[in-house]
Amino acid sequence: MFLKFYIVIVLLLVARFPQALAQDKTKSVSTPDNTSQGARTPQAYNREGFSIEFSIEPISSDKRERKELLAGTEAKVRFKIVEATGRKPVANLRPAAWIDRREVGQAPNARECREKVQQFLQPSFGRRPTVDLNSYFVLALNHEPNISVIDPLSGFGGSKLYTLIPLSSSGEDWVMSADKKRLYVSMPRINQVAVIDLSTLKLIANLDAGVKPTRVALQHDGRYLWVGNDVTAGTDDGVTVVDTETLKVAARIKTGVGHHDIAFTDDDSLAFITNKQDGTLSVVDVRKLAKVRDVKVGSLPAAVVVSSLSKSVYVTNEGDGTIVALDGSGFEILARMEGQPGLRAIRIPSDGRFGFAVNPITNTVHIFDLSSNRLVHAVPVGPGADQITFTTQFAYVRAAGNEFVTMIKTAELGKETSISRFPAGQRAPKESPARSLADAIVPGPEEGSVLVANPADKMIYFYTEGMAAPMGSFQNYRRDPKALLILDQGLREAPSGVYTTTVRLAEAGHYDVAFLLDSPRIVNCFDITVVENPGLPKPTAVAIKIVPLIKDATLSVGQRYNLRFKVTDAISNQPKLNLEDMSVLVFLSPGIWQQRDAAKPVGDGVYEMSFVPPQSGVYYVFFQSPSLGVRFNQLPPLTLQAMAK
Repeated sequence: MFLKFYIVIVLLLVARFPQALAQDKTKSVSTPDNTSQGARTPQAYNREGFSIEFSIEPISSDKRERKELLAGTEAKVRFKIVEATGRKPVANLRPAAWIDRREVGQAPNARECREKVQQFLQPSFGRRPTVDLNSYFVLALNHEPNISVIDPLSGFGGSKLYTLIPLSSSGEDWVMSADKKRLYVSMPRINQVAVIDLSTLKLIANLDAGVKPTRVALQHDGRYLWVGNDVTAGTDDGVTVVDTETLKVAARIKTGVGHHDIAFTDDDSLAFITNKQDGTLSVVDVRKLAKVRDVKVGSLPAAVVVSSLSKSVYVTNEGDGTIVALDGSGFEILARMEGQPGLRAIRIPSDGRFGFAVNPITNTVHIFDLSSNRLVHAVPVGPGADQITFTTQFAYVRAAGNEFVTMIKTAELGKETSISRFPAGQRAPKESPARSLADAIVPGPEEGSVLVANPADKMIYFYTEGMAAPMGSFQNYRRDPKALLILDQGLREAPSGVYTTTVRLAEAGHYDVAFLLDSPRIVNCFDITVVENPGLPKPTAVAIKIVPLIKDATLSVGQRYNLRFKVTDAISNQPKLNLEDMSVLVFLSPGIWQQRDAAKPVGDGVYEMSFVPPQSGVYYVFFQSPSLGVRFNQLPPLTLQAMAK
């Protein structure tokens, strides 16, 4: 099953590539002088009746216009594809692109460009681009105090863990900014919210966010982060509002007692906060950061959502089983739809005319019409159903009590309900202690697909609509994933015929921007130059180079492997003799086994150490020499693979 899935995701590009290479016989590539023309100057390439205009524009954090591309800063990549005659935009294409640092000054010719793209399409560590513009990461919020970052399209030997982001405590809820630059994670056990920079995948701050911060919600404009403080008594009940620019608390607003769910109007003028124990809904003026009023909505209000279509606010009441509709401006109760006690999550798809409320006690999803505020369907779902997620065609309902996900076809709700199910794993999610307010099912990067976290299986499953079962799965490396997010770094079309994404530029140098289009079949390499950034600290030069002396990077499980390598001076290339503190760290990805040992000199700058790989997988080898100021994280690791016989 996994092999089939792996082939599918890799061959999304590979399958169409040979034809593109075979038919693109261009003798030259576009290589204008980016330094002289400026980063904003488009580079055009014409082929097969189409014109591809490439440009890359610096994004300035200080609001000043720049022409040069600076190392360590962000830039917007843009491919505009139009018909060469008439200049009509060409929509609904799926271009692929990579940015790769050039080792020599001359730009590649057409053959070299095709060979470069061919290397990028291979799923290995052997030759990877500096920046992959087709990739996406799967982020898993774990029961353990960390976040797994999984790269589904790369990886080697079955290991796809890109990195692990440590947290000070287990996360409960999270939200990603619309520009995909930051991730906010609530940590109720330590009364803080973690702030993560998604361009570097590093923790940048832990914010004090009131007592027991649980639900987190970000305004549509990203201005304020709202944090629900779930206290059941005292003076700390309410919400903490954080200014996302300064990362300082802008206000603490007392609303009511109990769990708080949070929703906003489309224009971010009002925030609605449930107060579960008080049975009220608080209305807050966002501009003034002050409470306007409290509305008594029912017994144990659990969740709130705002409809863009009806301009109404909907609240589920867990205690009395009602769904209350309120006028979004006057805050008067318009309707009270009678369900059954236990109602919790409520969701409205962005372009839908129906709302969905989930009841894990009765194992039912109640569907209501936004135009009439009436219940129209009660759909049976799996035991302990607690979450609902949408794609264009379906609503997906997660059941904590078994491994099955229920799919409700949303296009047919006006007539009848069409439901189906698929197994997302082997065990019921509730068999794990992992719990989260955040979604365990998220739409995939491709239309008509979802990813499902099953903490009991310690796995993430990939499902495509129309299949009877998931196409495959990703390991979470012995961790319980309780929520998922997709960090999509690929090109997206907006507006018609324009395909863009944002990248963080690497170090200064000349770069090739390799471009691949399947229909019409076009391969071309554009050219950019990244200049030194005077605002960045100068990187510390590494004193040595490591030259592995191996013939085969494949090891046998259970058999001792003798690793030899040569250490030379980084400038003179002369061998470094008799280093007494040369040490080696070997670990099995993602760090579940490791060995640290001294390397013995054997003459002429050659050193050796040995280890026995305990199981199959990918092993990383790091090198260190404190006397030369070289630490394990300063030199690129050597990658080895162990296979069972």
